[in-house]
Amino acid sequence: MPALVFGLLLAFGVASQTGVLPLGVFTIPKWLGWSLASIGGGLLLHEGLGRPVPFLRLSFLRMALGMKNLLTEGQVGDNREKAVVEYVEKMAPAGDVNAAINAIDTFAYKHKFLMNVGDKKGLLLDAVVDRVMPKHAIEVGAYVGYSALRIAKRLPEGGHLFSVEFSASNAALARRVLEHAGLTAKVTVITGTLGDGGETLATIKKKLIEAAFDLVFLDHDKDVYVPDLKCLLDSELLHVGSVVVADNVGFPGAPEYRKYMKEREGGMWKTIEHKTKVEYQSIIPDLVLESTLIRSP
Repeated sequence: MPALVFGLLLAFGVASQTGVLPLGVFTIPKWLGWSLASIGGGLLLHEGLGRPVPFLRLSFLRMALGMKNLLTEGQVGDNREKAVVEYVEKMAPAGDVNAAINAIDTFAYKHKFLMNVGDKKGLLLDAVVDRVMPKHAIEVGAYVGYSALRIAKRLPEGGHLFSVEFSASNAALARRVLEHAGLTAKVTVITGTLGDGGETLATIKKKLIEAAFDLVFLDHDKDVYVPDLKCLLDSELLHVGSVVVADNVGFPGAPEYRKYMKEREGGMWKTIEHKTKVEYQSIIPDLVLESTLIRSP
């Protein structure tokens, strides 16, 4: 639909200035006609190139305008989270994890921008899971279950993922996606936060039964990356060799987390900084940090 609208805008702009479109006594100034044509052509090209510039996507701008709602409710406010889950249930066969992942990526590219790790950065996460082969993993920030799909798909036999999500609505949506993909046995979605006074940590510890996490994926409120990591350390839920992957350290940015890791480089942590781009576009740079615990605190 956007391509059709942009094509019509281009055609109208050109036709209004070449005499193809008879407008009678009503005339359009040349600057306006060619401006419409340029805008339509540019946006049409943007569609054809796979929407690489986020600022030209209305759903990206809508997300920016809904940032307050996003931070308080975990959702943009235009129902895109529910829409993508319904899209997965419609387009992906039940029990097909790859199809569920692809459906979310397709929705994010062709319909509305989503704030999950995405297909490109997702490959970095995949590589870590494959290398670590975690028996116990945790992600903080489930959103609609996309990263949980990617992690759970690659877990070894008997491996389990805990997915912590502060938004009850998002947690419910993530459970729907995971159930549709046939992964409910491998993933436990917990509604809460690591900084809620110990309730969520107590739930996790009860289910872990004195084990610790081999892999942690942080993709939630960037301001609490450090406090939440400290919660896991203080609760003895990490061990030497545990790997922590943190998304969006470059954009929107987690400067305190990056500083924390730099100050402890070679002592407590060993970190690799992966230079990449923000999900579902190719303009805004981002950083994904992969940190291995090399000494207990």
